[in-house]
Amino acid sequence: MEFYPLSNLYLQRPIWFLISLVFLLLLLLNGRVVLSDPNYLIGLGSYDITGPAADVNMMGYANTEQIASGIHFRLRARSFIVAQPQGNRVVFVNLDACMASQLVTIKVIERLKARYGDLYTEKNVAISGIHTHAGPGGYLQYVVYIVTSLGFVRQSFDALVDGIEKCIIQAHENLQPGSIFVNKGEILDAGVNRSPSAYLNNPAEERSKYKYDVDKEMTLLKFVDAKWGPVGSFNWFATHGTSMSRTNSLISGDNKGAAARFMEDWFRHSGIGNLYSDEGVADGIPRRVSNIIPGLHDNHHKLLELAASFQSPPGRPATKILSVARRVRGALRQADKPGFVSAFCQSNCGDVSPNVLGAFCTDTGLPCDFNHSTCGGKNELCYGRGPGYPDEFESTRIIGERQLKKAVDLFNTASEKLNGKVDYRHSFIDFSQLEVTLPKQGGGSEVVKTCPAAMGFGFAAGTTDGPGAFDFKQGDDKGNAFWRLVRNLIKTPGKEQVDCQHPKPILLDTGEMKKPYDWAPSILPIQILRVGQLVILSVPGEFTTMAGRRLRDAVKTVLMSGGNKKFNSNVHVVIAGLTNTYSQYVTTIEEYEMQRYEGASTLFGPHTLSAYIQEFKKLAAALTSGQSVEPGPQPPDLLDKQISLLTPVVMDATPPGVHFGDCSSDVPLNSTFKRGDTVKVVFWSACPRNDLMTEGTFSLVEILQGKDNWFPAYDDDDFCLRFKWSRPSKLSTRSHATMEWRIPQSANPGVYRIRHFGAAKSLLGSIRHFTGSSSAFVVT
Repeated sequence: MEFYPLSNLYLQRPIWFLISLVFLLLLLLNGRVVLSDPNYLIGLGSYDITGPAADVNMMGYANTEQIASGIHFRLRARSFIVAQPQGNRVVFVNLDACMASQLVTIKVIERLKARYGDLYTEKNVAISGIHTHAGPGGYLQYVVYIVTSLGFVRQSFDALVDGIEKCIIQAHENLQPGSIFVNKGEILDAGVNRSPSAYLNNPAEERSKYKYDVDKEMTLLKFVDAKWGPVGSFNWFATHGTSMSRTNSLISGDNKGAAARFMEDWFRHSGIGNLYSDEGVADGIPRRVSNIIPGLHDNHHKLLELAASFQSPPGRPATKILSVARRVRGALRQADKPGFVSAFCQSNCGDVSPNVLGAFCTDTGLPCDFNHSTCGGKNELCYGRGPGYPDEFESTRIIGERQLKKAVDLFNTASEKLNGKVDYRHSFIDFSQLEVTLPKQGGGSEVVKTCPAAMGFGFAAGTTDGPGAFDFKQGDDKGNAFWRLVRNLIKTPGKEQVDCQHPKPILLDTGEMKKPYDWAPSILPIQILRVGQLVILSVPGEFTTMAGRRLRDAVKTVLMSGGNKKFNSNVHVVIAGLTNTYSQYVTTIEEYEMQRYEGASTLFGPHTLSAYIQEFKKLAAALTSGQSVEPGPQPPDLLDKQISLLTPVVMDATPPGVHFGDCSSDVPLNSTFKRGDTVKVVFWSACPRNDLMTEGTFSLVEILQGKDNWFPAYDDDDFCLRFKWSRPSKLSTRSHATMEWRIPQSANPGVYRIRHFGAAKSLLGSIRHFTGSSSAFVVT
């Protein structure tokens, strides 16, 4: 390298100015630096909502045998607030959870009102779930959704309410002037239609308008703080959270949770660097540690000598906050700068599966029956295959990475700035007997009604993502005598209900079942949030592809009608599925006729979609005219009626002479592992329900710096590290924690060890925190 005299540099200043200008333009073109006048106040937040990692049934597949027993990676609530200075504001919360819950929403709003008055209410706060089927259940208030979790699970509920409140508080406290950019793009390989026979029942003329039988478009928002630059992104894309199967027992955010982890790590590591560079992502998992561990010694013999000096010590007491202090992302966060928040939100995913290889019979390997998704007449043998088949973790990573890559591309190229009002409309609607006006062929109109909630026989068949049991099958519009007899022992539907739900044969008349309390919802929230030319439709269920298209088109027509100058031609309308509460599926009337799983799970009868379209058009008209809307009837708060049959933790114990945190199975002495290997360590442990380690970690991989300084490298939040908890029998007081670290290709060579944090309960009820560590080992 040569150095030039200062005088020469001064003489060449125009050249340096030109180089600097070109460099700045390149940055601008790549979307890495956005220089624009802020027009909103923006704030983002994020908080841990993982909940109980043991003993609790998982929400989604309704499989009684799917009981949580560890963590794949942690769950989070992520939020953004957008406000006009001295004007309206809206809040959107994205949950790494199966869906939103009416009861959770009610209690969050109560807390926000107690803290902020009328600043945040049910009108301008949206809480949406990504639809992972690998999170703890028991947090919804209606009976049918908590049967498999043995009723209400207070820990699941509290983790969600606390986490949502805290992430909104973070976003509120982070409010600063900033700008928002929107971008769109297609992902062609992250979702397929799992009910194509139902989709094909839609009119051919309508289907001809669309290239695909699922929506392929991702819509992304890029948040740019006027001081700090990019601080986050939220996107909406439709694909189910069912890459993880119905037999998985590790808590996981599935493909969307994984994509969020990957994107946050990508940004934190490389800032606004290149996703595809060697320093950006390896094996789909962004690097973090490589740039924070300087000067690692690469002499293998010396590394082995260092490792040999750190044998596994006995487990020892620890403080409650130790696992929080050792968190990887906690160590990386800049205290004076908002952390980057990325959310991959759900949309109209009702009939969209991430298992893109198709559905096949497990006994023959042949494709399943097209109309009924059966194999020899049995639904239990028909399973969808993800791109990593037969490895569900690999399928989760791949589908997550495909969403990540598109999101990063949209983030880096976003240039359309949101401008205009922040506004919202919200109403509660009783969908059990709502009158809906429909146009008649040949002119005129007719009035039809929705029905009290009911589920059809096809519901019990499940889907190709998670088949049901017994002799149920999708596409059953008749039912059978035996299951009708069983149904009638619970509740016999009346003729009016049977006629209203036709052609759905009713298996469970949930809308008319009230003991011990309501089995299904009837009063549902609908909501529109507006930020400039972006409009978010908050729907409390899973709309199928075509149902979502019809709703979006209907709302957009209202927004653009009559030469409305409040919205220009590039208005962006997105559906936020599973938002504010949950009411299962919404299909088109033609799909409903087919009575596959989605149609059989459309609760309020064949006119459910028409009812949504009618009511959302009213909200859209009020939004454009500036008029208010009727709030509607309040949904019930059933917290005091909840029943829980989940047994509490009585106590934890170890064999005589063994401490909590002791290694039960350590790494062999003088071990050396290569990248791509799996390191497995087993500790004597205690039930994870004793302390959820919220914003902390049960598992930790540490790397040695110097001779005695251990630095956190990977934890519960990392895709490559799995925490598995087990006990020899359900009533046993003894348990083990198994840590499995799949060493990523991006891991640095060096000396490592694996640690475990936990909390044990004594017979008298006191909680004692502990920690343990493995012997050190070398990674080359």
